[in-house]
Amino acid sequence: TEVKPILDKRCVVCHGCYDAQCQLKLSSIEGIERGASKARVYDASRLVRAPTSRLFEDAFSVAEWREQGFFPVINERAETLEAHRAMGVMHRLLTLKEENPLSVGRQLPDSFDLSLDRAQVCPIPETVNHYAERYPLWGMPYALPGLPAHEQKTLLTWLEQGATYTARKPVPAEFRALAEQWEAFFNGDSLKQQLVSRYLYEHLYIANLYFPELGQSRFFRLVRSATPPGEPVRLIATRRPYNDPGVERVYYRIQPVLDSITAKTHLPYALDDSRMKRWQETFLAPDYEVTELPSYADHHASNPFRTFRELPVRGRYRFLLDEARYT
Repeated sequence: TEVKPILDKRCVVCHGCYDAQCQLKLSSIEGIERGASKARVYDASRLVRAPTSRLFEDAFSVAEWREQGFFPVINERAETLEAHRAMGVMHRLLTLKEENPLSVGRQLPDSFDLSLDRAQVCPIPETVNHYAERYPLWGMPYALPGLPAHEQKTLLTWLEQGATYTARKPVPAEFRALAEQWEAFFNGDSLKQQLVSRYLYEHLYIANLYFPELGQSRFFRLVRSATPPGEPVRLIATRRPYNDPGVERVYYRIQPVLDSITAKTHLPYALDDSRMKRWQETFLAPDYEVTELPSYADHHASNPFRTFRELPVRGRYRFLLDEARYT
């Protein structure tokens, strides 16, 4: 109630995407605890593909992220005020801006590089003081005015206290009930239903789902799991949505979105009775037979015309017309 609104208002605009500067995502406590990395997500000069580093998908603990080369931005050493200040990268960069404020109304100095392909400078706890000496104006927020005094004090106090946080409350029962209803729809046992669900998933995997009758206070994602509804989700994290899941049966589960919603990555998509009825009329009611489920081999799965050839052409065309705005 105190810290997150400040981060959402002033920090998440730059540190909310998959390829945020230094891969530091400040849109959730998990992103803050994961920390940052010097590795670039997108690099046109790279000759071989890099391992993916998607929050909530490719690792699930701070220790796993440290194994992948992520370094802390909050103090992980002695629980003392001095350590929280000296070894906390976030704390140091916030105070750096406070010590070297930008002149209001003046053009930025030439030392600021705002180009899209600019070199990343990602100080680790051991080098943050050298960073401060070399780039005294590069405190956070970068190239922007500092935080108002009361917000600055709130963030610094929180970091000095060890960046503690309140555990999330469980998803309310009314949301869980609707999620279970939709999971039952997506996980029918017939070959027809399994193929339809795969088709829908491969179009909706990046959507932020919501239930209109309950407003837009909570959003969810459709994910692939190795476990059926009623069991804890065992996420299948692949580079692309059509890659081989590595399990005999894929289940489609609805998971809450845990990080802050940002407009630049927000694709809201309503799940309601009319949507389910439309899909049933489009894909399930027509009289056709699915004889076998398609392969996940790359040369096959990457071609939707081959993968979904047994779905009615008219149905696929209607779906794409219905979802033209989303797509």
